[in-house]
Amino acid sequence: MNAVLVNGELTDAVSARDRGFQYGDGLFETLAVQHGMPFLLDKHLARLSAGAERLGFQISPALLRQEAEQLCRNVERGVLKIIVTRGISMRGYRGDPAATPTRVLSLSDWLSYPTGYTKEGVDVRLCRTRLAAQPALAGLKHLNRLEQVLARAEWGDEYAEGLMQDESGNIVEGTMTNVFLVCDGTLVTPALDRCGVEGVMRSEVLARAARLGIACRVETVTPEYLELAQEIFLTNCLIGLWPVRRVERRSYAIGDITHKIQQAIRDAYVAG
Repeated sequence: MNAVLVNGELTDAVSARDRGFQYGDGLFETLAVQHGMPFLLDKHLARLSAGAERLGFQISPALLRQEAEQLCRNVERGVLKIIVTRGISMRGYRGDPAATPTRVLSLSDWLSYPTGYTKEGVDVRLCRTRLAAQPALAGLKHLNRLEQVLARAEWGDEYAEGLMQDESGNIVEGTMTNVFLVCDGTLVTPALDRCGVEGVMRSEVLARAARLGIACRVETVTPEYLELAQEIFLTNCLIGLWPVRRVERRSYAIGDITHKIQQAIRDAYVAG
């Protein structure tokens, strides 16, 4: 299963002059698909639209919805990736205000992770590669992912994920996940006002935790939090939630709050 739509046409060709290719001038979303339905599509499209507005161009959520539903129809299980760029322009960093944004929607096979990751937890490392601070881009899932590429190259299969820090050593996120810590009954997740990606599943977790009456804080997470935390878990829209059983040499319990959140979001991703 490798279907691709570029501006509504079945093709995998994108212009070499597209600013997404030239400069990483665009955004993307990755969605789980099951029974022909892209999970949390409304929230992904809302994030795309808000991100494009921050970057200074407009997209059509209605058109993207139509194309997403077209591509995912009759798909039992898969992964949908939506990319939007500023479009095609001539050479130079200044974009053409009249350019039409490029839409790329691609469907790929579901990647099954070991079932033990969800039930028994994962081992995680601290990455050497640091995230640079850039408040203008903080929170956005933009196309510039070289920090994550370098970080993921640091290990093979001995860890399921790596935690990334900013230049001051604060914990920000995983290479492909958001991170949550449980400290004395309070759910804590790193602030993303200087770098990092504001994940759709992260927002779901915060909203559903609040409805469960679980206290939540969004704040700077210093390395000392790894010593203070009783539980840690990771989230994104494909994996749902992975409990963390170990960060390098330190072990963690898979506790009550982790289990409660895992149950609370079970309708928002493809299990297993």
